Formats: sequence, structure tokens, C-alpha cells
Amino acid sequence: MAAIDGQAGQDVIDALAGIAPDFATYLFEFPFGDIYSRPGLSLRDREIATIAALAAMGTAQPQLKVHVTAGLNVGLTQAEITEILMQMAVYAGFPAALNGLFAAKEVFAERAAATAQDGA
Repeated sequence: MAAIDGQAGQDVIDALAGIAPDFATYLFEFPFGDIYSRPGLSLRDREIATIAALAAMGTAQPQLKVHVTAGLNVGLTQAEITEILMQMAVYAGFPAALNGLFAAKEVFAERAAATAQDGA
């Protein structure tokens, strides 16, 4: 989980500890223990599918931001993520694509700011 989601994944689990610790366990064990560990797709390919699915839902902006970051962490470029989100206009509609693009824009800006701060 740390290699894919970075600190964001742990933050979600920690946030659930006080209200639904069992759900936090399920959130970790099923996706990462059962699904992400399966053979057949690379982590990069899994993040492409996840970004597309979350964008198409149109109701999962916080989760989409986590997975845009995860996509960058596993080797997707900003240009590739932008293309994935633009593709959603065809299948999920322009509002879903726009929401996805704006979520990605926020992640890209946050990441650029963090990189600039680390370099300063």
C-alpha cells in the first residue's frame, strides 16, 4: 500500500480507526492483499483502470485524488493521467471528465509544490 498510495492510504486507515477499525482492515486486506497482489496486471495497469473507474463514477473525488497520486507513484506521467481522464468524456460524460481533470490538476499542483519545497 505504501508503494502505491504513499501516506494517503495510511491516513485513510488511521482516520477510520476511531469509527470503523474493522472497515479499515477490510479496506487494506481486500484491495491490497487479494486484488492488487494478483498476477496478470502491473500496478501501473491497475492504476489506469482505477483512475478511469473512479473518474467515471463522478462521485469519488477524494479517492480519485489518492489514485492519481498512486498512478504517479507507479510510473504514470501527468500527460498519461490527463489522457485517461479525457477519455472518460466519451464513456462517462463531460462532467465526469471535467471533475477528474480538476482533481488531477490539484494533485499535480500539490506534488509540484512539495517537490519545489523539497528542493528549496
